[in-house]
Amino acid sequence: MKHLIVLGDGMADHAVARLGGKTLLQYAEKPYMDMLCRMGRCGRLMTIPDGFHPGSEVANTAILGYDLHQVYEGRGPLEAASIGYEMDSDDLALRCNIIELADGLIKNHHGHHLTTAEGDMLIRYINDHLGNETVRFITGIQYRHLLIIKGGSKHIVCAPPHDHPNEPWRPLLVKPEEGNWNEEGRMTPQETADLINGLILNSQQLLARHPFNKDRNGQANSIWPWGGGYRPSMKTLPELYPQIHAGSVISAVDLIRGIGHYAGLDVIKVPGATGLADTNYEGKAYAAIEALRKQDFVYLHIEASDEAGHDGDLELKLQTIRNLDERIVKPIYEEVKDWADPVSIAVLPDHPTPVEVRTHVKEPVPFLIWYPGIEPDPVTRYDEVSCVEGSYGLLHLSQFMDTFMK
Repeated sequence: MKHLIVLGDGMADHAVARLGGKTLLQYAEKPYMDMLCRMGRCGRLMTIPDGFHPGSEVANTAILGYDLHQVYEGRGPLEAASIGYEMDSDDLALRCNIIELADGLIKNHHGHHLTTAEGDMLIRYINDHLGNETVRFITGIQYRHLLIIKGGSKHIVCAPPHDHPNEPWRPLLVKPEEGNWNEEGRMTPQETADLINGLILNSQQLLARHPFNKDRNGQANSIWPWGGGYRPSMKTLPELYPQIHAGSVISAVDLIRGIGHYAGLDVIKVPGATGLADTNYEGKAYAAIEALRKQDFVYLHIEASDEAGHDGDLELKLQTIRNLDERIVKPIYEEVKDWADPVSIAVLPDHPTPVEVRTHVKEPVPFLIWYPGIEPDPVTRYDEVSCVEGSYGLLHLSQFMDTFMK
């Protein structure tokens, strides 16, 4: 049997008064997800281990069956792997957003939705002025880039900018982690924090002078590094699950591609995949189908709902859910449902990103599993409330992958 995971990033939500007290999954028309729910079995999954921040890098790694206590090194190393930067043993890799500040607050975490070409132009400009033998900025996708610090310490406290919309930015500057973390051959945590904070402040002066920001509706006026770590050590999925001989990951997001790289999956890049609501849904669905013809595992990641949740855009997030159903789940199901080599399909988010909270929250997410011949449970609709009654109950972390691979 082949296996496909369709991951709607941040798709889960809270009850919203504007929707009559329903969640977005309860309210949105999604006939194919509901059909798979009726024909399959459901449950809920806690994707964030105790003591970990509810980030997508944590949740997606856990969904794939990894013990975060053994493999987690932060978001930066995953993004480094995705863009082809092979980390040295003394590297500290950090995700480096280009963000928008206004009136002393973090206005948004994406620089007013930069394109990759715009982000590349700005990060190269920053590197030309602030890069040196110790510091290097590397282009990623859109507003998501990479900062490498030779000899930097990972024992620092950074604030993910998407978790702090409309909050004052100065109190969120990098701080050293408490404890005796001095490591031979590396900076102290305080030295690392001071270096990064200096880069943030200097970037603001540089970006304020850049012609790109002069006549633009919305500014891209600061870097914001976070999610730092060293090179991780992970077993591949074929090593963990003998049912998997070869697989692929499909995503527009660097960190998901990085997880896939370390998990031993082929990274498929789909033209027009943006990580936003305008992503190439049809191209991603086609790529997943073609990968399943040749391989036995595909991890298909769609970012759009998460971005809409961070922006607090209710209507857009509803549309991303409808798009996932109509333009991803429907064509894939209709293609694979009668294959001689059956395909097991799972649909789930990695975490909720509620539109009225605008950040990730550590709560269980609903999931469904369908394959030809599965005995259905009584749940008939796929949403946060209905799946409480699912036959899988409440799973934790790697229990989902263990269950799915059975």
